[in-house]
Amino acid sequence: MKILMLVSRVPYPLEKGDKLRAFHQLRILSRSHEMHLFCLNDSDLHPDAIDKLQLYCKSIHIHNLSPGNIVWNVTRSLFNGLPFQAGYFYDKRAAKKINKLVEDIRPDHIYCQLVRMAEYVKHLEIRKTLDYQDVFSKGLERRMLQAPWFSRPVFRSEYKRMLKYEKAVFDRFDNKTIISLPDRDLIPHPGNNNITVIGNGVNHDYFQPQSINPVYDILFTGNMGYPPNIDSALYLIREILPLVHKTRPETTVLIAGANPHPKVKALASDKVQIGGWVRDMRDCYSQAKVFVAPMRIGTGLQNKLLEAMCMELPCITSSLVNNALEARENEEILIGNSTEDYAEKIISVLQFPDRYRSMGKNCSRFVRTRFDWEKCTKKLEELIVNTA
Repeated sequence: MKILMLVSRVPYPLEKGDKLRAFHQLRILSRSHEMHLFCLNDSDLHPDAIDKLQLYCKSIHIHNLSPGNIVWNVTRSLFNGLPFQAGYFYDKRAAKKINKLVEDIRPDHIYCQLVRMAEYVKHLEIRKTLDYQDVFSKGLERRMLQAPWFSRPVFRSEYKRMLKYEKAVFDRFDNKTIISLPDRDLIPHPGNNNITVIGNGVNHDYFQPQSINPVYDILFTGNMGYPPNIDSALYLIREILPLVHKTRPETTVLIAGANPHPKVKALASDKVQIGGWVRDMRDCYSQAKVFVAPMRIGTGLQNKLLEAMCMELPCITSSLVNNALEARENEEILIGNSTEDYAEKIISVLQFPDRYRSMGKNCSRFVRTRFDWEKCTKKLEELIVNTA
C-alpha cells in the first residue's frame, strides 16, 4: 500500500528521539509498502540525509521553514488558538504542498508523527494514524512548575492550549499511537485507552558491549538543546556532583550530545567535559563507568537510556523515566529519589564496580528482550494495514 509519512524534522541524522523513531519505522515499513516522505526543515540539511532516506522512499519532499516563516507562524498562533508548538510548524505554503501531494500520490494511509503535524491533515478524508509519541501538554506542565516565576504565565498559556489541542485532534484520526503506557493514560481524552502503545527499539547489533577502559566516571548524553536534557545536565553538575565530590573528589563527567545550550557549555571544568554531536555514540558509552539520566521534566521513553543499557552500562535514572521503561529497580536499573540518593548510588557504583557488573548484564538482556525495532514497527504496520 501507499503510505504518506509526515514528520516535523528530516529524520537524519539520528540525534533526536523523534528522528530516530521516524527513521527506523520508515526503514522497516518500506520493505512491504511504498513510502512517501514529507518533512519540514528548520535547519541546515545534513549532506547525507537525502542519500540515506532515498533507500527507503519512493519520493521525498522537504519544505524549508525560514526564520521569517517561523516568526510569522508563531505570531499567527497567538490569534488563531493553536498552541505555539503547532503554530511554529504550521506553514500555509507547506499545507498547499501536502494537499497537492495527496492529490498526486493518492495514498492509502497517512502516518502523521507528532501532534504538531496534525493540523496539516486532520481535515482529510483519508485513513490516517497520529503518533502522539509523547504527551506534550504534560511536558509543558512539568516545565511550568520548574520555570522561573516570570515565565510561568507563558508556559501556563501554552499548556492550556496544548491540552485542548491534544484532545481536539484525537477524533480526527482513525488510529492513535504513543510510546508508553504511562504516556497513554495522560492524553486528555476519555478514549485514551484506545491509543495503541508502539514502543521504541534499539539496534542490538550496533550497541554491543565493548571492552574499552573507561576514561570518565559518569556519562549523560542526549540532545543538549532540549529543555529536559538541559535541566538534567544542570541538576547533575550543580547539585548531584558536588555531593559525589565530597566522597570522591576525583570523579569526572562527560556530557555529550548535539546542540549544547550555552548553559550546558558553561558547566565545563577540569572535572566536567562537554562534548557536542558525536558521530558514534558507542564511543561515549564505552568510555564511562555509569550512565546517569536524572530527568525531572519531559515525557516518553529515553532512547539514550536504552542504548546505554544495551551496552551493559549500569544506569541510574528517575522514577519518572522508569515509569515508561518498566525495568526492575536494583536488578536492571537504579532509581534516584532525591539529590542525596543519586549521589549515594553513583558513589556505590564507582566504588564497587564488580557488584554492579551483573546489573549491566541484566539491563542489557532486559532491553534486548523488550525493545526491538522490528517487533514495534510490525505492530504499527498491522495497525495501519487493518485500517486501510
